[in-house]
Amino acid sequence: MTRAVDRLRTVPLFAEMTVTDLDRICDSVSEISLRQGEALFAEGDSGDHAYVIVDGELEVIKATDRRETLLAVRGSGEVIGEMALLQEAPRMASVRARSHAELLCIPKRALDELLDTSTSAARAMFSTLLDRWEETNERLRHNERMAQLGTLTAGVAHELNNPAAAVKRAADQLGEALVEYETLVATAPQELAKIREISEDPLPGRAPTLDPLERSDLEGSIEHWLEIRDVPDGWRLAPGLVDAGYDLDRLERLESRADSEVASAIELAVAASTVEGLVNAIGSGASRLSTIVGALKSYTYLDQAPVQDVDVVQGIEDTLLLLTHKLDGVAVRREFADELPNITAFGSELNQVWTNLIDNAAYAASESDEPVVIIRVDRDQDELVVEIEDNGSGIPDGAKRQIFDAFYTTKPPGQGTGLGLQITHRIVVLDHRGALDVESEPGRTVFRVRLPITQDDDQKEDQ
Repeated sequence: MTRAVDRLRTVPLFAEMTVTDLDRICDSVSEISLRQGEALFAEGDSGDHAYVIVDGELEVIKATDRRETLLAVRGSGEVIGEMALLQEAPRMASVRARSHAELLCIPKRALDELLDTSTSAARAMFSTLLDRWEETNERLRHNERMAQLGTLTAGVAHELNNPAAAVKRAADQLGEALVEYETLVATAPQELAKIREISEDPLPGRAPTLDPLERSDLEGSIEHWLEIRDVPDGWRLAPGLVDAGYDLDRLERLESRADSEVASAIELAVAASTVEGLVNAIGSGASRLSTIVGALKSYTYLDQAPVQDVDVVQGIEDTLLLLTHKLDGVAVRREFADELPNITAFGSELNQVWTNLIDNAAYAASESDEPVVIIRVDRDQDELVVEIEDNGSGIPDGAKRQIFDAFYTTKPPGQGTGLGLQITHRIVVLDHRGALDVESEPGRTVFRVRLPITQDDDQKEDQ
């Protein structure tokens, strides 16, 4: 008993307690030892004890997005695990021994009695909790920002990869196609003029839109037409002629005007179409790359003032583009009203709101057999209203009142920090003087954001 009392006196939380209070709490104290790497408790566990570290070090770990984040290292004389007791909530992080550790274990009942009877202990506990809250909140805010940056980086990399690969592939093939085309032109230059005369465009035009069956029938007919005229490799040339916009009528016209063998004219037509197609592919890929880079610049409001006239629909579209990989397999329906006004807002912060809400909606909808996310934007008098709906399983009734609290998450441990919606609430309600609420039932959850279209001078000064 004396040993436990002496140890507790070294801890600020208990230093000013009377001997009577210390003796009373020590009646409930037990001692435990942890080996290096051994867990004290895990994230999500119920909180029934607080601990005083007598010797050694413990590390506080938060699992987020399939990785661990070290929140803090606690050493001799510090209290750990008390927040879950006071909040009557599950452990928000895991704790394990960084080295061999000796601890005093204080049950919840004894801690409650202590705080009820000792004002000094209550003050010390309040100070400890405040410091812990600020430290943990800041660390997890940073982690949340980095996680969001990682999400966007992965999305941008994913979206850039396809058009970049297409441009490279088309550029590699274009060199070979140009050599073949130039060779054919040199062999039969007179046929090029005839091909251009027959085509509706200076070079053979693109094929009309055909369904797979129509295309297959046309390729078969052209291949048969080529075989009758002893044109070699008809199976290889037929798809290229369809791509170039040729049908049997245009082939007949080409045959009637060809000065040399029809095979030369057809090969030249296919080569010209291949070159044009590759040039178009490069242009399309480059345009897609430019669109993605433009969306990223627009999303971050790079080189712009903090407060701008913000096009909310454009911000949502930029966010959807950058989250394409997260929306794989999810049907996205847009229901945007016409002639929506811009609003005065922090553009980059609002895009964080859309990122959090759309990411959450996609995650929830993925539980459905046919996942759907619906995004609505409309005007209601002096406000712009944005609704993001999913057809997931819904939010449990008991969780709705806590959904915007810091560190609270309905996702399994390791899949959420509990800060995404808290940050969203802060941006909408505090930074923009708006409103954020949620309606949820099985099969339908709607997050509704209401934003003032304009801000008065007092609001601008506050921000």
